[in-house]
Amino acid sequence: MEFQDEAFVLSARSHGDTGVVVDLLTRSHGRRATYVAGGASRRMKPFLQPGARVEAAFRSRTSDQLGSARLEPVGEGPSVLFDDPLALAGLNAAAAVAQGALPEREPHPGAFLAFEALMSAFAIPAVWPAVFVRFEAGLLEDLGFGLDLAACAVTGAMDDLVWVSPRTGRAVSRTAGAPYADKLLVLPPFMLGAQAGLAEGDVGAGLELTGHFMEAFVFHPQNRPLPSARLWLVNRLADAGRL
Repeated sequence: MEFQDEAFVLSARSHGDTGVVVDLLTRSHGRRATYVAGGASRRMKPFLQPGARVEAAFRSRTSDQLGSARLEPVGEGPSVLFDDPLALAGLNAAAAVAQGALPEREPHPGAFLAFEALMSAFAIPAVWPAVFVRFEAGLLEDLGFGLDLAACAVTGAMDDLVWVSPRTGRAVSRTAGAPYADKLLVLPPFMLGAQAGLAEGDVGAGLELTGHFMEAFVFHPQNRPLPSARLWLVNRLADAGRL
């Protein structure tokens, strides 16, 4: 079996003396782990970092084999973020979440596009934390656990949606949810549309919201916690006053 595809590197680990096993998020073939000969070399290490974009040529004898791949770098990659530790923490968290959430060898083109959009957003410090929240919401959608934010789950109203049910992922209006406010998750306005600006506390509320459903619907069924890189990101954003 042979095919070519665009991909982002999610992780790389040593395998043998000179090779590495690289976990890739491809555009059309989902998440793929593959062996890269010579990946431990000084020449190849820079474009095997999380977030690096590559063109990958895959080859394996059978569809269920690990197989191997030749990788060619595309663009500058994550090196442009090396002077921004907070954005780098965001990148590592996104790669860890994608790697942990997405099943291997199952096409998820929406996840690739969401990761691609987030990579572009890292160049804009004021914007990317909110895009990270949207990235996680997009992953949930792509995995079949999308949040239903179109109308109030209780009344059907489409206005003044300010909470989300932690059980169903459906939006709840201010009036309908008021008696249960302490049991509901806050819905930040920017998750309802691109027109809404960011207010203090919105990113933190968004991360709590997507983190809750990531943990409940994706990681808990695998008997795994949320990736430590994501927890580290939340702490870093809090320390920087960005939540």
